[in-house]
Amino acid sequence: MITRENLRNVAIVAHVDHGKTTLVDHMLRQAGIFRSNEVVADRVMDSNDLEREKGITILAKNTAVTYRGTKINIVDTPGHADFGGEVERALRMVDGVLLLVDAAEGPLPQTRFVLMKALALGLPSVVVINKIDRQDARAKEVLDEVYSLYIDLGATDEQLDFPVLYAVARNGQASDRLEVPGTSLEPLFEAILKTVPPPPEPDCETLRMLVANLDYDDYVGRLAVGRVSSGVLRQGAPISVMREGGVEKGKVVKLYAYDGLRRVEVTEAPAGEIVSMAGVEAVSIGDTISDPETPMALPRIHVDEPTLSMIFSVNDGPFAGREGKYVTSRNLRERLMREAYRNVAIRVEETATPDAFKVVGRGELQLAVIVETMRREGYELTVSNPVPVTKMVDGKVHEPMELLYCDVPDTCVGVVTERLGPRKGRMVDMGSLGSGRTRLVFRIPTRGLVGFRNEFLTITRGEGISSTQFDGYEPWFGDICKRSTGAIVSDREGDTVPYALFKIQERGNLFVGPGVQVYLGMVVGEHAHENDIDVNVCREKKLTNIRAAGRDENVILTPPREMGLEKAIEWIADGELVEVTPKNIRIRKRFLDFNTRYQMERDRKRDRGLIP
Repeated sequence: MITRENLRNVAIVAHVDHGKTTLVDHMLRQAGIFRSNEVVADRVMDSNDLEREKGITILAKNTAVTYRGTKINIVDTPGHADFGGEVERALRMVDGVLLLVDAAEGPLPQTRFVLMKALALGLPSVVVINKIDRQDARAKEVLDEVYSLYIDLGATDEQLDFPVLYAVARNGQASDRLEVPGTSLEPLFEAILKTVPPPPEPDCETLRMLVANLDYDDYVGRLAVGRVSSGVLRQGAPISVMREGGVEKGKVVKLYAYDGLRRVEVTEAPAGEIVSMAGVEAVSIGDTISDPETPMALPRIHVDEPTLSMIFSVNDGPFAGREGKYVTSRNLRERLMREAYRNVAIRVEETATPDAFKVVGRGELQLAVIVETMRREGYELTVSNPVPVTKMVDGKVHEPMELLYCDVPDTCVGVVTERLGPRKGRMVDMGSLGSGRTRLVFRIPTRGLVGFRNEFLTITRGEGISSTQFDGYEPWFGDICKRSTGAIVSDREGDTVPYALFKIQERGNLFVGPGVQVYLGMVVGEHAHENDIDVNVCREKKLTNIRAAGRDENVILTPPREMGLEKAIEWIADGELVEVTPKNIRIRKRFLDFNTRYQMERDRKRDRGLIP
């Protein structure tokens, strides 16, 4: 059994795309985890299909390396703000953090968020200035910004005394001096051993382990992942699971520690070790595994409150049940409850109707990842547009606010500021980054950001970088126009015809091409004006036996705009839904019939006093 002194637990934290997973890759390689002739994929820790497609880390994962006789448990964490709940849980398992900062971009919102959580827990840190080989790298200025960030977050003198390393993670190089290029990651391993302390001496001998994550194994079932806080966890030993509703008896059927990318079965684990345990199916995050004779609970995990909600409902469209495997409200409810059980950063609430559920999460991306995962598992469902989670303060409605950081070319400053004005964005800071780029900071309601990401990429020609950080609640800002365009809606069921689409494409941008099945109330394009129009996209040219003097027009169609899941969720407004099936993503009106929509719109205008 490994001793406490030869153990280190460290989490790698940073903003999205600052190089965490790439650094873990080379730490594993240089620690001898892989054979010399073994073929290893890049970003080997991003094992989820969605993670590899999007190029980001979504789930926190554990691995371990051994360096000079010391076992280093490493937790790779997500860098996107929407998955901050994963970071908060991971920090409860470690004794120090490795803070990565991009040598050009510097500290960004998620850098601030994860560092704030780490400092609040009193964790020491090792700062790594990564990507120093970038042409626009400004390592010295970034280090000054990091010191300012620590001071701003109220770091103690001990926490300010952190080692600084300069790295090129993709080459597996690190150095403690900027002028001297590194040759390996040995300085990083040495800094971890020197800065991150061993697990603290347990204050008692009673077994206690806080469940910080959940996993699943096809052979042994549900796995509880956590760090043993005190005592010794032994395979085959009886345990008690302390949850909010009471205490349940159980037994450790299997016990695993981490070695590289593998789970290795062990017979016992001492205090300080990070392990996976099988034997209790009903365990949930925040529960305490303890001794059955003298059970003692640890403080439960609490994460920041979610800020956005969406309605997940059963697909009730004309094409319902054609493509999906799980289509009923019972299937949908079970899957959402299972997701909330595994992910403490979301909440699932019942609604007035039995086939619709309110899912509350951290942001658009987190909710879109849940929908995409369900789609790939064979579920059919519809989702509404995201709305903010409001709360009452002194009798007034307050809504969540965000700090929006935009790194844009100097030529795009004006247009970005102009587009954020109608969304109630207020500029609070502006500074030059050099190399012809400027950083803008806006304070904006969360709902003002819905649908802005694609517009931002368009107006900056793909050169803009944006990120957000939750910044408290403010009184309701009033109406915010989500989009200034209407929808082109199909008025019947059938297959689209090139002849009809050719006539309609002058009205706006189409979402469908020829030969696509559509139905009454399905959105087939974006109207150039603010009103919706209902069109017949199935109309064929009438053929006659009368010879025409003129020749036929050549039907040339503009390629349709591809509406993926995230784009569709951002685009829809009130009264519209995204229909998600394993094979298709469609946009539709909530009420398919034109007359019903007309009557409801008339009643809405009458209630607001716009018409008599």
